[in-house]
Amino acid sequence: MVPASVFISPSPSPPNANISQSSVTSIVLPISEQQATTWHWHHHLVSLLPHPPLPSNNDIDTSFLTPISAWPRDYIPRQLLSLSVITLIGIVFLYFIFAGLSYKYIFNHEMMNHPRFLKNQVKLEIQCSLRAFPGMTLLTLPWFQAEVRGYSKLYDNPNEYGLAYLIFSIPFFLVFTDYGIYWVHRTLHHPLIYKFVHKPHHKWLIPTPFASHAFHPLDGYLQSVPYHLFIFLFPLQRWVYLGLFVFVNFWSILIHDSDMITGHALENVINGPAHHTLHHLYFTVNYGQYFTWADRWGGSYRQPASDLDPLLEVLAAKEAKKKVLGKAE
Repeated sequence: MVPASVFISPSPSPPNANISQSSVTSIVLPISEQQATTWHWHHHLVSLLPHPPLPSNNDIDTSFLTPISAWPRDYIPRQLLSLSVITLIGIVFLYFIFAGLSYKYIFNHEMMNHPRFLKNQVKLEIQCSLRAFPGMTLLTLPWFQAEVRGYSKLYDNPNEYGLAYLIFSIPFFLVFTDYGIYWVHRTLHHPLIYKFVHKPHHKWLIPTPFASHAFHPLDGYLQSVPYHLFIFLFPLQRWVYLGLFVFVNFWSILIHDSDMITGHALENVINGPAHHTLHHLYFTVNYGQYFTWADRWGGSYRQPASDLDPLLEVLAAKEAKKKVLGKAE
């Protein structure tokens, strides 16, 4: 809140006040001439009424005075500034919490010995992400601003569209955004666009969880458009949307842990870490975010297999090193 230089009483009869209401209106701090125009008419009317001289500062109880913000809640610059700060703090917080936990407890650190793992890669991934966040936030502000101004179909009361729709809206959101991201992602791989926008993200052939947001700001923004578009087309409960936003960031981090666990029951349906690891290795496969359906329909699906695991190269290199050291001894 940007403070103004005038105070008002929150109630007509403030407790323990030793001055008249008209005198309260006259208690001001020094303000500019331009600011004075916002309350000059009120002061002029009060000045026509008789009132006793103001008592000394020691005799005035000012605890009931409430500061007025120079920027009202519906003032667009204030909203944009607040949204920028909240978004940046939120995304940085989610990034370091989720990526840090995934890196420590899920990511196989042996992958850092892979021949295509870059020197100081984790540091470079984090630096790239931190550079991308401000640009992504700036590009996303119009969507957030429209949401705050009430132009989206977000709603508050869970009963407004019924419990059945509330439950249905979750998988509906995931399927809609997955299919949208599939085509955005595939378009970003077009030769005319790839080298300018999406190539920085494919610098990480063996990604760590910190690579999840390490891309060009425009890349990150374009892949987020389906999330924002959904709530302007279809109703979604506000807290469900917030929860899904957190889940989206968590999932993006999870699929970047270079894991190649295969053979599980949902492998043909869920686009998990193994699928996305193949995407980073082979570029033109598995564009989807959550599911394999869009890739199957688009002819870009590649089934994860244990013999494609990049960890095999790490283990082979380790074994070769052991043999060399054994011969040397």
